[in-house]
Amino acid sequence: MTEPIDADPPFAAPAEEALRDLLARLSPDDKLRLVTGEDVWSLPEMPHIGLRKLRMSDGPVGVRGTTFDAADTSIVLPNPSAQAAAWDPAVANRFGSLLGAQARDKDVHILLAPTVNMHRTPLGGRHFECFSEDPLLTARTAVAYIEGVQSQGVAATVKHFVANDAENERMTYDVRADARTLREVYLAPFEAAVREARAWLVMSAYNSVNGDTMTANSPLQNDILKDEWGFDGVVVSDWMAVRSSEPAFLGGTDIAMPGPADLWGEPIRRALAEGRIDEAVLDDKVLRVLRLAARVGALGDFRAPAADPGLPAGARDRIRALTTRTMVLLENPRGSLPLDTSALRRVALIGPNAIRTSAQGGGSATCFPEHVVDIAEGLRSALAPETELTVRAGVFTHRKLPGINRGNSTDPDTGTPGFTLEFRAADGTVLASEHRLGAQAIVWPGLYPESTRVIAMRTRLTPQRDGDHLLEVLGLGTMTATVDDTVHTLDLGAGAGDVGENLMRPPLTHIPVTAQAGVPLDVELVHTADTDVLVASVGLGWAPAPPDDDTELAAAVADAAAADLAVVVVGTTEDIESESFDRTGLALPGRSDELVARVAAANPNTIVVVNAGSPVLMPWRHDVAAVLWAWLPGQEGGAAVAEVLTGAAEPGGRLPTTFPADEADVPLLAHDPVDGVHHYAEGSAIGHRLWALRGAKPAYPFGYGLGYTTWDYRDLRVEGDAAAGLTVTATLANTGARPGREIVQAYLEPVDGELFGAPEPPRLVGYAAVDADHGHTATVRITVPPHTLARWDPAADAWRIVPGAYRLTVGGHVANTRGTATITL
Repeated sequence: MTEPIDADPPFAAPAEEALRDLLARLSPDDKLRLVTGEDVWSLPEMPHIGLRKLRMSDGPVGVRGTTFDAADTSIVLPNPSAQAAAWDPAVANRFGSLLGAQARDKDVHILLAPTVNMHRTPLGGRHFECFSEDPLLTARTAVAYIEGVQSQGVAATVKHFVANDAENERMTYDVRADARTLREVYLAPFEAAVREARAWLVMSAYNSVNGDTMTANSPLQNDILKDEWGFDGVVVSDWMAVRSSEPAFLGGTDIAMPGPADLWGEPIRRALAEGRIDEAVLDDKVLRVLRLAARVGALGDFRAPAADPGLPAGARDRIRALTTRTMVLLENPRGSLPLDTSALRRVALIGPNAIRTSAQGGGSATCFPEHVVDIAEGLRSALAPETELTVRAGVFTHRKLPGINRGNSTDPDTGTPGFTLEFRAADGTVLASEHRLGAQAIVWPGLYPESTRVIAMRTRLTPQRDGDHLLEVLGLGTMTATVDDTVHTLDLGAGAGDVGENLMRPPLTHIPVTAQAGVPLDVELVHTADTDVLVASVGLGWAPAPPDDDTELAAAVADAAAADLAVVVVGTTEDIESESFDRTGLALPGRSDELVARVAAANPNTIVVVNAGSPVLMPWRHDVAAVLWAWLPGQEGGAAVAEVLTGAAEPGGRLPTTFPADEADVPLLAHDPVDGVHHYAEGSAIGHRLWALRGAKPAYPFGYGLGYTTWDYRDLRVEGDAAAGLTVTATLANTGARPGREIVQAYLEPVDGELFGAPEPPRLVGYAAVDADHGHTATVRITVPPHTLARWDPAADAWRIVPGAYRLTVGGHVANTRGTATITL
C-alpha cells in the first residue's frame, strides 16, 4: 500500500500516533457507532475522546444545512456544468472557497460535493450537476473546486464512485465496462481528486459495476481507491446505498448513511465476535473517521479557525462576476450583442423563464437563497430608466405553480410568515410541531417522533387580487385539503417507483378557489401514512388562474412587434432536470419553440436566452439575432445575464459538453438500462470523441463559444518529451475592438488515427485562458504532464505512453484548428 496522503489541513492536526491512542480508548460499541450515522446528517459525538459531532450537508451549488426549508438560506451558485464552462480552475476554486466559508458559518464539516460523474448522455437527469463530458476538464475543475472547499477547513466529498451516470433504475442497474473505459474516463476525475486535490471523502454510489454493488465493490474501493491511489480519507455511502452487512463492511465502505444503519449494527457485531470480520477492518474505518474529524477541526484541541460571521463582504458581487464567466454566447451573426442600450426605447421581455428563472436544478442539490435575481429584475436594472420594459410569460411550461410565499402566508400559530408543520399520531394527537417558511416539506425517518403517522401543514393565506385562483396540492396517496370550511378529499396516486422521484417530483393536483383580495383563507393539508415508516413530500402552491396559452402567446407576439428589441427566455425547470429521474427528450417544454419562432417572426431583433443546465434542441437558432446560453445560473443569474447582454461583461464561457442539433444525431442517447444493465460499449470514447468516431455534426461542438472580439493565433510551439511532458505555447493577438477572453484548447491524436489497433479520435490534453486588451497580444502556456499523455494499455493492464507520431492542434474548440504541430513520443 502506498503511503497515506498528507492533506495539509489549514490548522494543526494530530499525528497518526495520537489518533491511534484515541482509537485505543474506544469500546467496540463506540467504534460501531462511528461507522454509521447518528441520524440523517451527522456522526455522533464522543466527549470522552474529544470528538464533536460531525455534520454533513448537501451541495454542490450551496450549503443547505441539516434542514430542508426556505428558512435556512444559502448562497446558490451556477450549476456545476456552468462552473466547468468557465474552463478556468481559478473560477472553480473561488466557487469552492465560497462554499467552504458558508459551510463553516453553518457549522457544517462535510460538504457532499462535487459530483464528478460524466455527461455520458444528454438525457441524464443529473447532467446539470456534473461538470463535463470530458474527463480532463472534469478533473481540472473538480481539483480546483475541492481545493477551494478544503482551504476553509471543510471536507469535500467527491461523488458518486463510480459510473453513476444515469438516474432511471439508479438503485439497481449494473454498469459493464472494461478496464480501459473505467480508467481513462470514469475513474480519471476521482483519481485526480484523490491524488492531486487530496479530497477527504469519497461517496460510494448506488449502482453496481461489473456485477458488484459499489458499496461492496472491493476491487474498486479497496484495491484501486485505497491501496493503489493511497486514499486515507473516508468512503461514505450514498444515502441508503448500503444494502448488505458483511459484503459492504468488507468492500471498502467506511460509513453507512443515514443512520442508525441496522445492517451494520447487530449483524456486524456478530461477525466480529465470530471472527468473520477482523477487528482491524473496523479499526481502519474508525481511524479514517478520526483523521477526518482532525482535518475539519472537530477533534480535541485541533479546531478549525473560528468562522467569520456571514460570507465575506461583497460575496454577491463576486458571485455575479464569476457567473458571467460561465455564460456561453452561441449565436451573434449580425453583432447584435452587446446591446446599445441608449438606442432602446421599448424592450419586450418574454418567456416563462424570464418571470420564473430557474436558478438551480432539482433533487438533493436544492438550496434556498435569500433572493434570486431573475432575468426580469436583472434586465430592468441594466436598461436606461426611460426604457419601457414589458414582461410576459408568453407560454406556460412550469409543472408546478409558484410556492406560497412569505408575502401572502402566515403561520396561524406564530403570526409570522410561513406554515405550521405538525407531526401527529394515528389518533390525531399532535406529537410535535415546527414553524416552516417553505411551501414544501420533505419528511424522513429520524426527522420526526417515531410514532408519527400523520403530517399536516397549516397556513393562513391572504390573496392579493380578486378572482379565480388555483390551490395546488403536492403529495402521494390519499390526502385532505381544507380551505376555510370546505374539505377536499384527494387521491394523488402511488407516484413513481423511485423514492427519490416521489420526494422531489411528487404528483400534484389543483383545486379551483374564488378569492377576494385581502380576505384570508385558512388552509390545511393532511397526509396519512399507509405504512409504518413515514417517508413523504407534501406541498402547496397558489396562483391566479392563468389565461390559456393561445391568449398569452398572442399577447406576447403583439408586445414583441411593438418593441425595439425582444428578449425571449426559455428553458427547463427543476421538474425536468433533477436527481432521481432522467429526461425523456431534448426538446424544450410545452410550446417554447413556437414562442421563439413567432416572436422572431414579429421582431427580427430577437435575442434568445436559454435557461437550462443540460443540452436542449434549438431549431430556431439560426433565425434569431443572438443566442445566449445562461445555464441554471444561481442567485445572481439575472444580473449576470444583463451584464453580458449589455456588454458590461464578456460572455466568458465555452461549452463543456457537445450540443446536438437533433436527437437522431446524438451517438449515445439511450438512457434506460437493458435487463438492468448499462453496457458501456462505446469504450473510452465518449462525448466529443464519440461524436468524431460516428461522424455526426453537432449544433455546437465541445469547447465552443463566442466572445465580443476576434483573435489571431501565432507562433505555436511544442516542447518536451514523454518523460518530462509537453509545454505548448502560442501568441494570441486581440484583433477586435474591445478587451476579450479566449480559451485556448489543445487536442492530441495519433497521426495514423489508431491506438491499440482501433480508431483513436482527438482528445483534450490541456487548455488555458488568455485575456488581452484590443490591439494587444498575450502568450498562452499549456502544460501537458506525462500522466496525461499516458493511455491504459489493456494488454499490459497498466498505464503507458504509446510511442509514435502524434498531431497536436490548438484552437477555440475541438473543431476549430488554429495551429498544428507534429510530435514524436
